[in-house]
Amino acid sequence: MRHITDNGLNLIKHFEGFSETVYLCPAGHPTIGYGHVVLDHEVEDFIDGITKEQASNLLKQDANLAEQAVGRFIRVALTDGQFDALVSFTFNLGSGALQRSTLRSKLNRKDYAGASREFSRWVWAGGRRLKGLVRRRHAEATLFAQN
Repeated sequence: MRHITDNGLNLIKHFEGFSETVYLCPAGHPTIGYGHVVLDHEVEDFIDGITKEQASNLLKQDANLAEQAVGRFIRVALTDGQFDALVSFTFNLGSGALQRSTLRSKLNRKDYAGASREFSRWVWAGGRRLKGLVRRRHAEATLFAQN
């Protein structure tokens, strides 16, 4: 199975930021580390917080789910940059968003340029356009466009 590169992990870390304690993300989910959504059965595990090393390990585990989704839903060849951008996108939005996206449809038709333009459509949360998502999608589209 293909894995995200360190460049891709650093992109996710940059946009997720690090929190040693649980906080509510803009979507209202309890979150810790580098964007790890805390599940009900994990609450006790994070009462005392988390280190950056623990957060990095959680990120790799969580990114694995996004990697699997990209592998399942994308049927064309990808550069490392394209793969990393799609894993970041899927990590942030979930596999369902990738599965039902026009980005996926265009990409699977080998419309790489059209797929790249689709990133900018995914900048809304809670009915609001978020500047952080605009910056993230721009960074993902830029990484996707690199060879």
